Amino acid sequence: MRAVVLAAGYATRLYPLTRDRAKPLLPVGGVTILDRLVTALAGAGVEEIAVVANHRFAPQFEEWRAAAPARAAVQILDDGTTSEENRLGAVGDLRFALGRIGVASDLVVAAADNLFGFSLGPFVEFFRRAGTDCITVHHERDPARLARTGVVEIDASRRVLRFEEKPARPRSTYACPPLYAFTRATLPLVPEYLASGGNPDAPGHFIAWLCPRRPVHTFVFEGEVFDIGTLESYRALCRRFEANP
Repeated sequence: MRAVVLAAGYATRLYPLTRDRAKPLLPVGGVTILDRLVTALAGAGVEEIAVVANHRFAPQFEEWRAAAPARAAVQILDDGTTSEENRLGAVGDLRFALGRIGVASDLVVAAADNLFGFSLGPFVEFFRRAGTDCITVHHERDPARLARTGVVEIDASRRVLRFEEKPARPRSTYACPPLYAFTRATLPLVPEYLASGGNPDAPGHFIAWLCPRRPVHTFVFEGEVFDIGTLESYRALCRRFEANP
């Protein structure tokens, strides 16, 4: 099993912390965000991990990789962008990564600025058993939080009927964080989606395009998701891990 970690954003909402430092390399409880995510993926049976970085911060990721032997299986992919103005977007970065690592095997895709308060192993096992593309979802009752994430409608078999990215009026309470698993048969559809004019930013836009074309199933998890999107959320997460390492 392979994974792509999307880490090429510029995190302007976390300035000044991220003005000269990549957000995934910020520490949380003495361990970088990226280390926590890579450890979780490895624990789920992921053997190869490609981290997509922008050109500005790629050297920092290379230094991070070289600093510990355990990171030797992690590949850093420099997408060549240098600013918010010329960034590729998350789906654009996924296409870039697929062009480098190929589409020969199934793939887990995760954003580098989210941490998960549950084991990823059951999700990967669910994906293997399902044999279809799969996404993670959890119940979220707060309308304000639902308006900031992907929201999913599903049927009795947990198949996705509809996906909306950051809806003004959410149709369900199933929230989808940026953690997905795609079959190798689906991966060639990423460039097709972009060529058709698909939004290159949040991966949820690709899921919304995909679910009418191919079966996408949901893994409903119990546990928290920590979205590190602002200075306030980062500081709150640091306080939490300091209190409960």
